[in-house]
Amino acid sequence: MTAPDEGASGRPSGLRDPDRAVRGLGALTLSVETLVLLLAIQPIRLLGGELGGAAIGVVVGLAVLAVVLAGLLRRPWAWHAATVLQGLLLLAGFLQWSLGALGLIFAAVWVYVLHVRRVILG
Repeated sequence: MTAPDEGASGRPSGLRDPDRAVRGLGALTLSVETLVLLLAIQPIRLLGGELGGAAIGVVVGLAVLAVVLAGLLRRPWAWHAATVLQGLLLLAGFLQWSLGALGLIFAAVWVYVLHVRRVILG
C-alpha cells in the first residue's frame, strides 16, 4: 500500500503537504491571471473602440471571479470552476481580440497546472 504523500508512480513527492502545494500553485496562477487582466484594462480601453466598456466590464468580472476561486481551491468544484473561467476568458476574445490571446495563454498555463495536480495528487 502506498503512503498518502506518494504520487502516481508510487514514489514520494518530497512535499510535506502535497495538497497544499498544489492549491498554492493554482492560487498563484489565478492571482497572476487577475493581475494580468487588470493590467490589460488600459490597452483595451485605448484599442477597444465601441466595445471598450463591455470588454472592461468583462475583464473586471473575470478578475473578481479569479480572486474568489483562488481562495476557494480547497473545494474540488473550484478547480472545475477555474477551468470554466479559462473558457470564459477565451470567449471574451469575441469582444476584444487581446482577451482571446490572454485566454489562450492562461488556458495553456491552467492545463499545465491541472497536469501538475494530477501528477502530484494522483
